[in-house]
Amino acid sequence: MSSTEQRLGLSGVARVAVGPQESASASRRWWDADADDYQAEHGEFLGDDDFVWCPERLREADARLLGDPSTLVGARVLEVGCGAAACSRWLKRRGALPVALDLSGGMLRQAALASVRTGITVPLVQAGAEWLPFSDASFDLACSAFGAVPFVAEPARVMSEIARVLRPGGRWVFSVNHPMRWMFSDDPGPDGLKVAQSYFDRSPYVEVDADGVPGYVEHHRTMGDRIRDIVGAGLELVDVVEPEWPEDLTATWGQWSPLRGDLFPGTAIFCCRKPS
Repeated sequence: MSSTEQRLGLSGVARVAVGPQESASASRRWWDADADDYQAEHGEFLGDDDFVWCPERLREADARLLGDPSTLVGARVLEVGCGAAACSRWLKRRGALPVALDLSGGMLRQAALASVRTGITVPLVQAGAEWLPFSDASFDLACSAFGAVPFVAEPARVMSEIARVLRPGGRWVFSVNHPMRWMFSDDPGPDGLKVAQSYFDRSPYVEVDADGVPGYVEHHRTMGDRIRDIVGAGLELVDVVEPEWPEDLTATWGQWSPLRGDLFPGTAIFCCRKPS
């Protein structure tokens, strides 16, 4: 059991339906409680002003999923589920005009501390991804590196909100756990190679306290679900990137490991565009 689970008194796992508000409340509780530990564990890997898409160490500087670097200059960019906002600071260093949004005040506090360390400040907004507090066509680009999308009960609404705030022709790129990972336990070792549950079981993973109150919720969508959410919001799916595990990366990150990474993908990155 992690220290965050202990602090929140989480004592069991339940496969129960969790609504949007209950899911948002659990995510806020979890990330507020876990913010310091998460940054201590992963901050060096993520950097204070770097843009890392996933545990496979794919960087935007190399992948250019948001477009040619020259197009970032002056671009209005929304980072959804920003955490400590390292991606936003990387974007600002390249001339973009980012806004970093997160549900968790604890994570935004980490973002503010990192801004002090680097001297790179970006606007921070506390809000959920399903109800973006911005006007229509406010942004040229939107991005999310494992932020918000896996933790919301209504991901289709997130896609619709992103489509609303993007200008015509704008890009939306987000990374999430690869949907096939749902079949396996979160074990980076040999036990994590065994199918543990159905790919088609969309019951959320929920950790609860002694009173049955959720303190951590993660939602599963199949690859088809993700695509339907994107297309249903009026967006175009341009590409799906499944990063391979680098040969020189020997570290593990939670369930991600060289053993599993050699056999199947851990991350899916969806590259979308709002039609002109």
